[in-house]
Amino acid sequence: MKKGLYEKYFKRLIDFILSLIAIILLSPIIALISVLVYFKLGSPVLFKQERPGKDEKIFKMYKFRTMTDEKDEHGQLLPDKVRLTTFGKWLRSTSLDELPELVNILKGDMSIVGPRPLLSKYLPLYSEEQARRHEVRPGLTGYAQANGRNSLSWEEKFVMDVEYVKNVTFFGDVRIILQTIRAVFKRNGISSTESETMEEFKGNK
Repeated sequence: MKKGLYEKYFKRLIDFILSLIAIILLSPIIALISVLVYFKLGSPVLFKQERPGKDEKIFKMYKFRTMTDEKDEHGQLLPDKVRLTTFGKWLRSTSLDELPELVNILKGDMSIVGPRPLLSKYLPLYSEEQARRHEVRPGLTGYAQANGRNSLSWEEKFVMDVEYVKNVTFFGDVRIILQTIRAVFKRNGISSTESETMEEFKGNK
């Protein structure tokens, strides 16, 4: 398929059909994880956070929670590495914490493949070129996610994001999905080189 035709007409249709099928087929697993999260981490089961989507439109993204709400004596949340439990690490390493995002894909907030949706507070920090990542719907997985994940620097991720935006194709998406499956089974790039979770983006050097 030509890039324009696929991106304009078929990509969203494929996203809708595949996410609906996935939700139906994976509903027993989603239900089981919901119960496990409730008993191991407490309520709420889902982590909800506003993220910028296509054209920087804000939407509410859903994930299974992977961290506790432990706070210090001043009422401030403890560092991520303290609140991230063994069970939470397992959810992240297997990417099972991402399953609720299938609902975001069904709704049209996200796509199966695209740049990962990041924090809204990063919006003013992007260069003009990096901001192009918002020209398409954010994805459950993406070019950077399939080729290094959290082991990549922010700059490397953004280069890959924009490269994807410039070259959206059907076969490119299929390749990224297959690479993602391989990366998940190999547990590649789960953590950054410096911590259990990715460090915050604080702007370009």
